Amino acid sequence: MIALKTVLNVKENLLFIYYNIIGFSYQLFIIQYIYERMFKVKEIKDYAILNNGVKMPLLGFGTYNIDEGNKVIEAVKGALKIGYRHLDTASFYGNEEGIGIAIKESEVLREKIFLANKIWNSDQGYEKTLQAFKTSIKKLGTDYLDLYLIHWPQALNKETWKALEKLYKEGCIRAIGVSNFTSKHIKDLLQYAEVIPTVNQVEFHPRLAQNELRKFCEKHNIQLEAWSPLMRGQVFEIPLFQSLSKKYERSIAQIVLRWDLQMGVTTISKSTILTRTKENREIFDFEISKDDMNEIEQLNKGTRIGMDPDKVYANPDIVRE
Repeated sequence: MIALKTVLNVKENLLFIYYNIIGFSYQLFIIQYIYERMFKVKEIKDYAILNNGVKMPLLGFGTYNIDEGNKVIEAVKGALKIGYRHLDTASFYGNEEGIGIAIKESEVLREKIFLANKIWNSDQGYEKTLQAFKTSIKKLGTDYLDLYLIHWPQALNKETWKALEKLYKEGCIRAIGVSNFTSKHIKDLLQYAEVIPTVNQVEFHPRLAQNELRKFCEKHNIQLEAWSPLMRGQVFEIPLFQSLSKKYERSIAQIVLRWDLQMGVTTISKSTILTRTKENREIFDFEISKDDMNEIEQLNKGTRIGMDPDKVYANPDIVRE
């Protein structure tokens, strides 16, 4: 009788603990639900799906002006170690071999990396483009590219694009696109293209929001991507961003890069200082308000810090990138 009573008491205690746990879990669920509904940041996926179905990370690590050799090797290895999976380079940058070494020495598998490259002006044309591709993948230590872009619009765009289409159809490149193309240049290309460009990488920042081009690319399902989003340092001098930095308790670079994403533009950041490289990546856990987005929009003056694509088209030798 005593033994039976003891068993019943134990059973009652276990049921009491069980229902308390269930009740506590339910309370946590309700709290989490309310928090997410009221405070959770609007989620932005960390990749864009290109018009051919290929996934491209929204944030890339740029390598322009990072010297070949140990400097670019360490910068790229550092970026890969802290989570970057999109590397942007070009034959013009002169650091493809170092990037290839960094990828090989990193702990990240090649297939986990989205590697983008560009064809320089002097390599345009059908046969020269095919040869340029072979040269680049050899230097990079890979047998394919994830994205290959025409670096600047040129008179030989048609021949160059046909070569890119050949490489794409053969599976040597996962996606092909353009860089520094205006809507006019893309319209011309679309007249003879069998494959629509997946990406147009252009100068894009708060002083050059590219509204007309952005709408054109959206219409044709071409992903716009920003180079030099921080205006080569000039963005740090803009009072609005100094104010927003304090308001959101984020760096100016983080505010601008986040603005890019909320504008629907993938972006390329660059730094050889690892702490800044890491900081630039931490832009997926906050959101700029609609009012502040509108304030930033007022900064757009159509001001370039890089070369004008129409001038480069007319005279390719003047280009500085």
